[in-house]
Amino acid sequence: MQLMKASWMEVEDYLRTSKAVLIPIGSVEQHGPNGLLGTDALCPELIAHRAAQQAKMLVGPTFNVGCAQHHLAFAGSITLRPSTMIAAIQDWTASLRRHGFERIYWLNGHGGNIATINAAFAEVYAEMSFQSHAPAQDLYMKLQNWWQLPGVAELCKELYPIGDGMHATASEVAVTYAGYPEAQKQVDMSPRIAPMGEIRHAHAYRQTFADGRIGSDPSQATVEGGERIIQLAAKSLLADFQTFSV
Repeated sequence: MQLMKASWMEVEDYLRTSKAVLIPIGSVEQHGPNGLLGTDALCPELIAHRAAQQAKMLVGPTFNVGCAQHHLAFAGSITLRPSTMIAAIQDWTASLRRHGFERIYWLNGHGGNIATINAAFAEVYAEMSFQSHAPAQDLYMKLQNWWQLPGVAELCKELYPIGDGMHATASEVAVTYAGYPEAQKQVDMSPRIAPMGEIRHAHAYRQTFADGRIGSDPSQATVEGGERIIQLAAKSLLADFQTFSV
């Protein structure tokens, strides 16, 4: 069930049997010459929607702009400041709590979001802690990176043993191609496998990684590989979400 495609009455009915909701969270940033700008938001969204087709779970709207300041030298990248993202996560959480949600599962698609999401969790819990009495409604939040779901990293290594890389990976590009096969792009890349290196600010990033890739060869991404990743990730996600929801 997708919150964006449900009526308020359907969400109210869902809350009678479950207090858990899943929020895909990602980023809008360059993913090399053949990767989609929305990759880090599309990957968790595709996996979450596939999982929701298999069992009862509510998937909220995708929090699709995250912390990507180091990508701003590449056209189309959009970022939030960490403080802005923290405030937005607090507001999303407060909105969901007001309706009775007590368990919020954040499925993340961007490594650069991790520190800020955890900081947002700390702010939410701190606000609860400073209250002089225990809240009438409890709250559990979880951050899960999709690539760390059980079995996913092993499958990605099997599919792309050489050149999966650190950014604009073959596996994440493959997931988006499986979801949007019409968006596949054939681009010559040199060198075949991009160099590794340090990530700092946007200007240094562009100078060090001219086409945006880090350690990867995303030209090997395929729809078939992406479909296998989505299937396994959705199965693992569903099991983890059901455990978290209890």
